[in-house]
Amino acid sequence: MSGQEQNWSVVKFGGTSVSSRENWDRIVEIIQRRLDEGYRVCMVHSALSGVSNLLQAIVERPGSGQIGKMVETVEDRYRSMAEELDLDGEKILNNDFDELERLSKGIDLLGEAGYRVEARLMALGELMATRLGAAFLKERGIDLDWLDVREYLHTIPQEHAGERARILSAVCDTSEDRDLQKQLQAKKSVVLTQGFVASDGEGKTVLLGRGGSDVSASYLAAKLGAERLEIWTDVPGMFSANPSQLPSARLLRKLSYEEAQEIATNGARVLHPRSIRPARRHGIPIHIRCTEHPELEGTVISSERVDDEALVKAIAVRDNVILVSMETLGMWQQVGFLADAFEVFKIYGLSIDLVSTSESNVTVSLDPGANTHFREIREDFVDDLRTLCRVSVIEGTAAVSLLGRHIRAILHQLGPAFEVFQEHHVYLLSQAANDLNFTFVVAADQADRLVRQLHEQVISQSGNLRSFGPTWVQMMGRESPDVTLPKVWWREKRDRLIDLAGEKGAAYVYDSKTIRETIKRLASLRPVDRIYYAMKANANKDVLGIIRDEGLGFECVSIGEVNEVLELFPDIDRDRILFTPNFAPREEYKKGLEEGVHVTLDNLFILKQWPELFEGRKLFLRIDPGQGRGHHKHVRTGGIESKFGIPVFQIGEVREIIDRIGATVKGLHAHLGSGIKDPEAWKQTALELAEVADELGTVEVLDVGGGLGVQENEMQGALDLDAFGTALEEFREAYPQFELWIEPGRYIVAGAGVLLARITQLKGKGNMQYVGVETGMNSFIRPALYGAHHTIVNLSKIDQPLKQLVNVVGPICESGDKLGIDRLFPESEEGDVVLIANTGAYGRVMSSTYNLRMPAEEVVI
Repeated sequence: MSGQEQNWSVVKFGGTSVSSRENWDRIVEIIQRRLDEGYRVCMVHSALSGVSNLLQAIVERPGSGQIGKMVETVEDRYRSMAEELDLDGEKILNNDFDELERLSKGIDLLGEAGYRVEARLMALGELMATRLGAAFLKERGIDLDWLDVREYLHTIPQEHAGERARILSAVCDTSEDRDLQKQLQAKKSVVLTQGFVASDGEGKTVLLGRGGSDVSASYLAAKLGAERLEIWTDVPGMFSANPSQLPSARLLRKLSYEEAQEIATNGARVLHPRSIRPARRHGIPIHIRCTEHPELEGTVISSERVDDEALVKAIAVRDNVILVSMETLGMWQQVGFLADAFEVFKIYGLSIDLVSTSESNVTVSLDPGANTHFREIREDFVDDLRTLCRVSVIEGTAAVSLLGRHIRAILHQLGPAFEVFQEHHVYLLSQAANDLNFTFVVAADQADRLVRQLHEQVISQSGNLRSFGPTWVQMMGRESPDVTLPKVWWREKRDRLIDLAGEKGAAYVYDSKTIRETIKRLASLRPVDRIYYAMKANANKDVLGIIRDEGLGFECVSIGEVNEVLELFPDIDRDRILFTPNFAPREEYKKGLEEGVHVTLDNLFILKQWPELFEGRKLFLRIDPGQGRGHHKHVRTGGIESKFGIPVFQIGEVREIIDRIGATVKGLHAHLGSGIKDPEAWKQTALELAEVADELGTVEVLDVGGGLGVQENEMQGALDLDAFGTALEEFREAYPQFELWIEPGRYIVAGAGVLLARITQLKGKGNMQYVGVETGMNSFIRPALYGAHHTIVNLSKIDQPLKQLVNVVGPICESGDKLGIDRLFPESEEGDVVLIANTGAYGRVMSSTYNLRMPAEEVVI
């Protein structure tokens, strides 16, 4: 075959890509660029966005009285698109409109659509769209031939496949086709044809399954021996998670065919899973690009191995997974049980995805996409399977998959990530033999939340990000359409911050306006009666003054903090101070009681050994509800591994002592941890405290603690405060007799603070680039202590391109003195000001003079 014959580029455009004039103008440029590069171009594209769904509705709703309106809607979509492209839509599409109306009337009259009719109707979406596309490209000077793909793409018989699969989800041979190459070689340099559609051995219209345009393009690339396959869509590549749900998702720059297959198969919707195999067979690289942003790099899928190290590259979700659980003690050591059981699945045409086995149970998952007929045959299927075992069908689940390379080698590193499942039932676990994925099936309503947590812990905080490109937000220059990130005050005050860094050197800077705005948002929560600021988060005197001005109380964990509040605000109502010590000496409790502040006890020992301190007193008890939550195990303050709180099983004994010494339990308190983003968590805590309150009988106040999760970096989401308030409102409606208190600390001040430090040195060691700054873990220990991942930017060059991955380090003589690992930075130089965001909490208060280096000073603006 000549070089010219091999020089094909197959370019596929999805429905969104061909549904606006702006995109068509970009398509012209893309096609012309490929021609200028010496390629022959085979262009494949889909129906207009949403049209396939409308056509499917016609099939599914005969006799509804809505068919005529649906047909009119479809036709209007194409007329509008033709008008937008300055084309005569009626002239171009008249015959197709006639066919659409004829088929639809027949379906409505008969009350159903056979598979053959359905295929012909659905194919019209692509046929009409490509006629408009061809006409527009010709008007723009692209010389092309429009092809009916059914004349060139033929399916092959599928053994054991039913009629529906053969017609609506057909497959084609993936061998190189010399005859096809000769036919198209005689055509013009650009040929334009349809995706999704093919013909069978009888020459009749068949479909390649929903999303089949990717598959069509891949088949044609294989048959033409193309040099490249381009998939142009509405996102700039494959990402580490769904960017519409998680704006912190990072671009996957390069993937092997195997990795891409796993990601596509396990729920990523950017690329149809069946489109990878033909390209892989012929070594054709797949380029995934964004039509709206053709300048972005995208993802390249090829045989090239990007790296050999173990790495989780993506987290994907498949919704609406159905589980079938088969249980019987008779299967233990019984030869042939699985064969008999799986034969039933085969008889009913059910494709099994995941399998988990034990001595008495086998659980399998069914992907609805491959088992669309399950509901029709469910009752008979279950009846037949019950002759072998007890059967349970579990719906409402989702499969969450960790995907990458050499997953087995890094399972020991995933322990902290799997802690997110401690509160939820995992129905099934599966680790693939090819070592490319680790999948677990959970309740569907927990999937998105778990993906966010796993992504944050496994990918966002990974020490090796070279396989990743920028985040969705960084690439698009804006937030995800479905997620609004909070504005950052420090961008607006950039010049002032740079000046401060020049005057002060390393410095914590707190924005008073941001603190006040956050407090006002919290104060607007109707079900919350009182807010106490957890002053351990930030004890700066000026910050405490702002807290006082806004009317909040203070939650103190040491007598030193109590004394500080009393010294700063001697006229404060003692009722506004909540003292919650832990394993403190007796003198602190005595001092707190003498000062008349609320004192909280979190240990039965205190009541047993020092009963005279508490005689006749009104007390708070800190309860351990049995589990903790939070972003890291070191900040979870509930459960048997936590030192905090009185376990619920000791409440009876507590009550006996309280009654004996004449004390009264006024309030109950529980704090589960820090960085909690589940808005239901505090309602659950309140419910658990209400049960304890019912046993004690004198409780007036339930303090559900703090720990409200903040957005620590651009890759995270924050707690939905409205949902938090709604959840507590539901509790208040059920238990109006209690006051509800909360005690946020970090939530109030974290986002209001930044740490500034100037660059001191730059260093390159092989592929590793270091940016050294003038302070380190002596000022900010959270990255070393918790693995915290804060946004870090070169403030001096905030608007310059991000060109390199760097490690941001300090001057402390410790290998752990790393403020940020693998961060995208611009070209930097000595003296540039680096900003670490969201450091208003647990920054300066946890600093030290280690190495006899003074920590960053504090400034309130």
